[in-house]
Amino acid sequence: MSEQSTDLRETVRRRYAASAVKVTEGGSACCGPQPVEVDDNFGSALYAADERDALPTEAVAASLGCGNPTAVAELRKGERVLDLGSGGGIDVLLSARRVGPTGKAYGLDMTEEMLALALANAEKAGATNVEFLKGTIEAIPLPANTIDVVISNCVINLSTDKPAVFAETFRVLRPGGRIGLSDVVADDALTPGQRAERGDYVGCIAGALSFTEYRTGLEAAGFTDIEITPTHPVADGMHSAIVHATRPPAVETRPEATPSADTCCGADS
Repeated sequence: MSEQSTDLRETVRRRYAASAVKVTEGGSACCGPQPVEVDDNFGSALYAADERDALPTEAVAASLGCGNPTAVAELRKGERVLDLGSGGGIDVLLSARRVGPTGKAYGLDMTEEMLALALANAEKAGATNVEFLKGTIEAIPLPANTIDVVISNCVINLSTDKPAVFAETFRVLRPGGRIGLSDVVADDALTPGQRAERGDYVGCIAGALSFTEYRTGLEAAGFTDIEITPTHPVADGMHSAIVHATRPPAVETRPEATPSADTCCGADS
């Protein structure tokens, strides 16, 4: 990893650690250069009132995303779900309710303070089918072919190595598995410099991919059935978007037929 990428990752880590501490001390947090109150583009306002009311207030206050991936991932009972950049745990806890006791919801985060907050929220919620993991979304600490659905809420735009994120997501999904992401995506006409003019990296803007770049990255990792649908603007030419894609099902191979005695070993006709 380059020095610039390392610095950006540390900036992101510090930003979200500060947000977790703010929530723990009784405040709220949202995506932006500093912890601020939620607004219509980011945070818990993007969740239905009944979803917010069913969770610990700290989980709701720590919501930093630009969408509601659990509402678009079509989670089913018994599925295993992974949330990339799980923060205070709001999407993990909502996923756990949707997949039920026969399913499981994993949360992955690199920030100790957010993990501690998420664990406390899971305990308050009485969620027993959840597990939080420390690590980065570029190197997911789970075996291959073990997850049914990967979700993420405005986190992939923060990664400095998005091809690694897409490749790792593909790896942990079982064949036929799918993604349901919320992320910030830029119009194709905007250059990286123009995106940076609209907001900083840690504010979920400067690091966003364009629609074409996002699709190309998912295709390069092996995903199919890719759909990227903008939902609402977050800056000029920048959108919160829902991203769906599928890891292709495994191709069944039939065993080769065993040659019969009549056609084997040079038997005379």
